[in-house]
Amino acid sequence: MSRSGRTRGRGPGGWPILDVVSRILLVEDDEPVRVSLAMAMDRYGHDVTAAATGEDALRALHRNPPDLVVLDLMLPGMDGFEVCRRVRAAGNVPIVMLTARGDDVDVVGGLEAGADDYVVKPIEPRVLDARVRAVLRRGASEAAPTATATHGDLVIDRASMTVTKGGQDVSLTPTELRLLLELSRAPGQVLSRQQLLESVWEHRYLGDSRLVDNGVQRLRAKIETDSAAPVFIQTVRGFGYRFGPV
Repeated sequence: MSRSGRTRGRGPGGWPILDVVSRILLVEDDEPVRVSLAMAMDRYGHDVTAAATGEDALRALHRNPPDLVVLDLMLPGMDGFEVCRRVRAAGNVPIVMLTARGDDVDVVGGLEAGADDYVVKPIEPRVLDARVRAVLRRGASEAAPTATATHGDLVIDRASMTVTKGGQDVSLTPTELRLLLELSRAPGQVLSRQQLLESVWEHRYLGDSRLVDNGVQRLRAKIETDSAAPVFIQTVRGFGYRFGPV
């Protein structure tokens, strides 16, 4: 769980520096980039543990579980895609991946491996800090008109931020949970990809639908009986998605 503390001044770009915003595991093999990012994120109030290889990252993950992983895809030995899959298999810690280009192969591959968001190099620390904070906010509790909603065998409890299907707990990442909460807020209402990108990922520009589509795909795999014939999350072709009437 991320932690927030007292403001102790302003960092680069005017962001408030807190005692501890979150514990971050930074995985980057390029030493100058790794050192500069670690220093910058520390100035923004994050407690950073840095690793140069995937193997070191997995050891650090188990030794001192972080609130979030910032993961470069191009690593020596075990690459970032494999690290991402292993981190995701071990739990629901959020992952922000670093990619050297906004190439479809890298981005889609990273999202399919389980990443929650991505930042393209060269990285501005204030942009990375904003993405990190946005991802961590996705697991925060929110007010809801109805605390618990039942849709067939799917039960969404907004008060406790838990989801069950057929009486069994459904383990969701913060991004997957926020996406489900947003879609199910008004069953039957169609939400565009851009609306979801802004409300769930907090991207304030004409957006990247790959984040939304991959998020929906991963969420369907967890809550649908048959993700190829979805009941809860229905596609509205050419526009977006709606939470189906159940």
